[in-house]
Amino acid sequence: MNSYIEYAIIEAKKALAIGEVPVGAVIVKENKIIAKSHNLKEELKDPTAHAEVLAIKKACKILGNWRLKGCKMYVTLEPCAMCASAIIQSRISELHIGTFDPVGGACGSVVNITNNSYLKSNLTIKWLYNDECSKIITNFFQNIRKNI
Repeated sequence: MNSYIEYAIIEAKKALAIGEVPVGAVIVKENKIIAKSHNLKEELKDPTAHAEVLAIKKACKILGNWRLKGCKMYVTLEPCAMCASAIIQSRISELHIGTFDPVGGACGSVVNITNNSYLKSNLTIKWLYNDECSKIITNFFQNIRKNI
C-alpha cells in the first residue's frame, strides 16, 4: 500500500462486512498510523460511534493527550457536522477526505463548519477524490434502496 487512504478503505470495508455504513478513518502522526477505526454505530447502539470519533478517541488514548496537533486524519467520506466538530476540537492539523457527502457533508459539500471563524480552526483540508471511496458508499446505499 502506498497511501494512508488505502488503510481507511480497509476500515470502511470492515464496516461494510458487518452491515455498518462503510466509512473508515486513519490518524497518522510523523508518518506512522497511530489509530484507525470504522463506523460501529449499529453494533454499539451509539449514534456517536462514527469512524472519525472512534479514531480520535483511540489516538488521544495512545498519545495521552486530547490535542492531536501534528496529526493527519484520512477518512473515506466527508465528515458530518459532529465529526467535523470533533476533528476541530481535537486540533488535528490536516484532514484528507476520500469523497464528498452530498447529503450530510460538513466540510464543504452541504455546509462547511471547518471554515467558521468562531471555531478558530487551523485545519487544512485536502480532497482526494478517490474512486474507491466513492464506489463503496454509493454501492452501499444503492443496495439498501434495492432491498426496501
